[in-house]
Amino acid sequence: MKQINIVHLYPNEMNTYGDRGNIITLIRRAEWHGYEPVLHHHHPGKPFPEEVDLIFGGGGQDSAQSNIQNDVLVIGDALRQLAEDGVPMLMICGMYQLFGHRFITHEKQEIKGIGILDLETHATKKRLIGNLAIKTKDFGILYGFENHSGQTYLGKDQPALGKVIRGSGNNAHDKHEGAIRNNVIGCYLHGPLLPMNPLLADFLIGTAVRNLYGDFVPKIIDDKFVQLARSAAKNRSY
Repeated sequence: MKQINIVHLYPNEMNTYGDRGNIITLIRRAEWHGYEPVLHHHHPGKPFPEEVDLIFGGGGQDSAQSNIQNDVLVIGDALRQLAEDGVPMLMICGMYQLFGHRFITHEKQEIKGIGILDLETHATKKRLIGNLAIKTKDFGILYGFENHSGQTYLGKDQPALGKVIRGSGNNAHDKHEGAIRNNVIGCYLHGPLLPMNPLLADFLIGTAVRNLYGDFVPKIIDDKFVQLARSAAKNRSY
């Protein structure tokens, strides 16, 4: 069976609001599509995995971001090269912020990012919490839950992942949510995101497979329970 190497960045520090469920979804759907997922964990101070086909990073507290900041900068060159090579990546909340240029905390401390995405984030007293739904070009409507005090602003040439239908998104002002560049996606959608949004999960898997093997023929997966969950999410209030 053909393998896919999935790297989970900082699973101990950056695993808030059920983000590990995204890894579980990637593993199961890769198996259902006929591939063998091989999961690698990257921890601070450890060598970065050599075999990398797909990368995921979750959310965490400001203190957790401070704890991993130095390591993110250490592996930044490797991540930037992988992004340039088209490796699919999904970064949620805290890791999304660190894939930008910088995060300014409540104490005005600068946590440097690695600039794969053209954005920066500023902590505010206003916390953006609630059900979040966005309309995207390639993945339809994505449903999730946001909980962040950092407000993110995109550079003028940085595309957003989608437009907010319900909730706040990147910030309280412009109704943009997330960012996408090459095959790198960042956003504030917790929940976790991928079980509720299989088109996005299959995009990440399919991109990894095409990069490796040249073609991806998805299997038909019975997503009836996903559709029920999405129907319920559609009717939720903010």
